[in-house]
Amino acid sequence: MQLGVCYYPEHWPEERWATDAAMMRAAGISRVRIGEFAWSRIEPERGVFDWGWLDRAIETLHREGLEIILGTPTATPPKWLVDIMPDMVALDRDGAPRRFGSRRHYCFSHAGYRVEAARITRAVAEKYGRHDAVTAWQTDNEYGCHDTVQSFSAAARDAFREWLASRYGDIGALNTAWGNVFWSMEYRSFGEIDLPNLTVTEANPAHWLAFRRFSSDQVVSFNRAQVDILREASPGRDILHNAMGFYTGYDHFDLAQDLDCLGWDSYPLGFLETFRFSEHDKHRYARTGHPDIAAFHHDLYRGCAKDGRWCVLEQQPGPVNWARHNPAPLPGMVNLWTAEAAAHGAELVSYFRWRQAPFAQEQMHAGLLRPDGEPAPALSEISGMLGSLPSPDKTGPREKHAVILFDYAAEWMTQIQPQGEGLSALWAAFSCYEALRTLGLNVDFARSGAELESYALVVIPCLPIVSDAAASSLNAFAGQIVVGPRTGSRDTDFRIPDSLAPGPLHDLLGLTVTKSESLRPGLTHEGDGWEIARWLDHVEGSAEAELVAKDGTVACWKHGRARTCATWPEGKIIKQIIGLAAKDAELPVHPMPEGLRRVSFGKGSYWFNYGPEANIAKAREISPARWVYEPDSKE
Repeated sequence: MQLGVCYYPEHWPEERWATDAAMMRAAGISRVRIGEFAWSRIEPERGVFDWGWLDRAIETLHREGLEIILGTPTATPPKWLVDIMPDMVALDRDGAPRRFGSRRHYCFSHAGYRVEAARITRAVAEKYGRHDAVTAWQTDNEYGCHDTVQSFSAAARDAFREWLASRYGDIGALNTAWGNVFWSMEYRSFGEIDLPNLTVTEANPAHWLAFRRFSSDQVVSFNRAQVDILREASPGRDILHNAMGFYTGYDHFDLAQDLDCLGWDSYPLGFLETFRFSEHDKHRYARTGHPDIAAFHHDLYRGCAKDGRWCVLEQQPGPVNWARHNPAPLPGMVNLWTAEAAAHGAELVSYFRWRQAPFAQEQMHAGLLRPDGEPAPALSEISGMLGSLPSPDKTGPREKHAVILFDYAAEWMTQIQPQGEGLSALWAAFSCYEALRTLGLNVDFARSGAELESYALVVIPCLPIVSDAAASSLNAFAGQIVVGPRTGSRDTDFRIPDSLAPGPLHDLLGLTVTKSESLRPGLTHEGDGWEIARWLDHVEGSAEAELVAKDGTVACWKHGRARTCATWPEGKIIKQIIGLAAKDAELPVHPMPEGLRRVSFGKGSYWFNYGPEANIAKAREISPARWVYEPDSKE
């Protein structure tokens, strides 16, 4: 694994660049990401290029032996371009323009902007594509950040109509698939179809699902246009993109097929504060991050990535500036986050950013250096740490235990028609992941329909659409299976199947879901240390009740090697169900104390301490650096 850093030479005096480069090399950094926001400095006027400063910056870094990840600057189109084509900006769900003055203000569907994005990509690629220092490219930056995948512009509407015509072929087929006879929503042509955002009340869920698929496809095709240019002009270099945490606006499986390595941006403290964690967890892990936030994304994006190649392109090194509250990490945590990425197979961990900016929107976002150029605490934590990470020949292969099947359309569907507040497929997946990790198990992610034979346990948190390929794969699987609610409850166009849920998994699960209800807070059915809450499926069939609440309500049904969770898969109930399945799968279960996590290999294990105390694991001697590799731990 390599260490990297995000650097913005255009932000600093040129006479400082050589000092920065030397300090990076001394800290063990070997890769530097630059250029992704520099369009206005590269091309201050249309067709007028200023390459001199970037030439000198690249040469300065290259002299120190640093490899460069060069970004295409399309996330920040300059003001002159917006002035030339003001309709290139995206419109939000309320129809308001996403105006110039920050970033990500373009519409993926605007044909004119696509031409300009390709033009600047080609210009940068032809200028530096064969430079010895440039060893990789990053396309754009954080597709979808600030809720920018969906655009409700005229350009998006017209492109959506074309996408629908290509998908359905005939308007009658679309009307039938969507059930447009309901509320007299039938169309006479594709040209009559508007975007689903400004309807009086809820739009047809099939309309929304089609628009979510279309919007995802627009991101993928926009990215592919850049990839094609880079492959032509800069052969032999890796092409990456930086995905985000807890973000499902587009399908990362699809995007990753065009990339050599899928990156993501890891901000454990910011994500803990921003997303739906309990007040207990927000307080307990405020300075460490929840023990499953980073690992969840490491494993998810490794599963999405082509050939399993992934990296961290932005790693939090100190307080961020964008969460509700922004504490600093405890000593040793940046070191731990780096080691944990290595344990999960990262090729690179790159810190955002090198030096804290004294101006503009991110003044309060920490870097490896303070604004005055002196070292910040994280710099000492990463300096020289690469030598402490065991190499693959010492650890052996990462053990395969369990796999979670996750499709992005599942999350889109639970957002479109949640049926109960906060019932999210993504967060169901996180709860299942947490349950597996608290048993000390390794977890992978795969798209439904993937080959499963190398695993002992498959967990399907929520999969409304079960394809024929997915059903075939699951029926052929000989191990244990845990299936969550809403699985098999819809077809590809959001219709309830004639056979009801779980669709093509009826025989495997031995049941039919006859009724589903969502439960308001406080409306629960208490079990033995667990409860049925938020959701309840009523079923009929040959499956046997395995976990039954005190009032007789069934939480889990078992049929052969498969278990069906009849309530929302979270908290103690999903831990109980997964624990039973893991036992039947004869997996090497090691229940974890709160805050401790393990990643096991053929010759040993990594142990990671996320607890706020110096040492929470009495059974393990965790160092002050908060992590340790223990050879031959199973023996």
